[in-house]
Amino acid sequence: MKKSDRYHKWVEWSDEDQVYLGKCPDLITGIHGDDPIKLYSELCEVIDDVISQFEAEGRKLPIPRIRPMQEVV
Repeated sequence: MKKSDRYHKWVEWSDEDQVYLGKCPDLITGIHGDDPIKLYSELCEVIDDVISQFEAEGRKLPIPRIRPMQEVV
């Protein structure tokens, strides 16, 4: 498993901004774009870059806190 797989990330439409927003609150505030599939790919690249930067600086990665909702039975 890649380190970035520990962090929840998603893309959603913003009516207010009229663009798609890519989010990973544990690591970055987000990015935006017009194509949700391309945006998710870019989001993953940004997350990998952020993790690499943390490691290059010798900083600990934040503990993943944001989790997707679990199905309630």
